[in-house]
Amino acid sequence: MTESPIRNPGLTGWRKSSYSNSEGGSCLEVLDGQPGGVPVRDSKNPDGPALVFPATGWSSFISAVKTGALHA
Repeated sequence: MTESPIRNPGLTGWRKSSYSNSEGGSCLEVLDGQPGGVPVRDSKNPDGPALVFPATGWSSFISAVKTGALHA
């Protein structure tokens, strides 16, 4: 999967991933509906860079997470 880092000033509508926990750890935010791919950022650093993944690669990653195909 090829990702591209971007700065994200002015991008609005970020949502916290349903896989992020409520204790403040593993906080990932995703921005839906972007034509260039799927921006992802660390919610603890909202002014920092975001990575933009191709939509097909992001879908494959999410499917693998949901099915347990990825191992720590």
